[in-house]
Amino acid sequence: MPQVLSELLTDKDRAVLESIFNPFQIGGGAAEGVDWNFDEGLPEEVQDPYEEPTPEVTESIRREVEAIKTAETGDFEKSIELFTSAIEVAPQRPAPWNNRAQAHRLLNNDEAALADLEKALQLSKGTGRTGCRALCQRGLLKRKTGDDDGAREDFKNATNLGSKFARAQLIEMNPYAALCNQMLQDAFQKLS
Repeated sequence: MPQVLSELLTDKDRAVLESIFNPFQIGGGAAEGVDWNFDEGLPEEVQDPYEEPTPEVTESIRREVEAIKTAETGDFEKSIELFTSAIEVAPQRPAPWNNRAQAHRLLNNDEAALADLEKALQLSKGTGRTGCRALCQRGLLKRKTGDDDGAREDFKNATNLGSKFARAQLIEMNPYAALCNQMLQDAFQKLS
């Protein structure tokens, strides 16, 4: 991208462009590391239901944090083991199921990712921050496999929960938006 144009773009502009040019990643590519704290633009009031801080929940959260730190180093196999142990301690928590799905996706194990996302959605009842993130991930997987109708449904539900990322995906899947995106790509190529 030309230097002058690059200087005019805000961080949000760059994020939108990344979503356009690399629609199947949330928060950047695996080669750059995983942004486990990806902000999908959810309103602050969208929270997961309160979890009673039992010893099991506290230990599950501790293991989940360790799994995320391990994944950030690129050791996705080990992170999956740690997410699994977080799930075993408190299997009713949807967050480690959703996060383990992300690690499976990064290892190109879409079948395992989808199974974990289904469980995360069942446990979260498709609500709250975890439900919204699981809907976004599942929508991306459905889109990857060509199930555009299923992807639209997941993105629509996530948009209803307040996800700006899901809204951007819906816009991108609109045929008119796809034409505009192509025109934008062509304009950037001409500027290069």
